[in-house]
Amino acid sequence: MPPQDSATPSSRSKITPEREQEFYQAVLQLLRESGYDALTMEGVASRSRCGKSTLYRQWGSKPQLVACALRGTRGGALTAIDTGNLADDLREAAKALGAHSGRDTPLMHAISHAALQNRELLEALREGLLEPAAAAIDAMIARAVARGEVPAGHPALEFVAAQLIGALRVRPMLEGEYVDADYLVRFVEGAVLPGLGLART
Repeated sequence: MPPQDSATPSSRSKITPEREQEFYQAVLQLLRESGYDALTMEGVASRSRCGKSTLYRQWGSKPQLVACALRGTRGGALTAIDTGNLADDLREAAKALGAHSGRDTPLMHAISHAALQNRELLEALREGLLEPAAAAIDAMIARAVARGEVPAGHPALEFVAAQLIGALRVRPMLEGEYVDADYLVRFVEGAVLPGLGLART
């Protein structure tokens, strides 16, 4: 059971970005070594040399810590993308999503399986990882609509985020290979852009 001082915006302590990354790396290392079920806050505290109460104050629960670690180690790559046109934005998003796929996909498969049995983990992953990624892609689309690159009512727009995020999961199951940046860029150019009526350049 977590202690009573689980994280709230007012109770979180200040930690440096470097220290935050140390916590996140400890979480990912333990997940890769033993999986989600075996991961404990005690184990993360020991690996990162801190008190368990620090973790609970900062993140509140194991599912929240895991979701934040997955998101935090990606460096906000998608939200930083703004090339001035949608085709290039999506290519850059493909590169960012594919950059760590070979290492992260097995981990994500294991966590996704655990989330099917753990509603709190599922919600934490959705809110902390999947929704921010989808929101960043949707923001690229909104800018493109505002620039007049694609019409607001184009039927393919609502599926772009699902296509990009879904490709990361599907290729290993269909082809036995992980998605990399090159594959995901080709996916964007061969499937996503034509669906939006945007020509390859």
